[in-house]
Amino acid sequence: MRQVTIYTTDKEYNNFVKLVKNLHYVKKIETDDEPTKEEIISNIKSGFEEMKLFKEGKLQTTSAIDFLNEL
Repeated sequence: MRQVTIYTTDKEYNNFVKLVKNLHYVKKIETDDEPTKEEIISNIKSGFEEMKLFKEGKLQTTSAIDFLNEL
């Protein structure tokens, strides 16, 4: 299988993606689209759930200093 990378203008991007999705021989399309509103809300909810679990002592985290040292 081969891979193609295409750079296009924002104006023509949506039309190009629609075109490619209609080609029967295209197996996978990866785009750099921005997340949807639902995905953003889901990620925020997950973050709050993790924070709640941490406050209850049910989740271990890494200190900011340790995190930065790993970088």
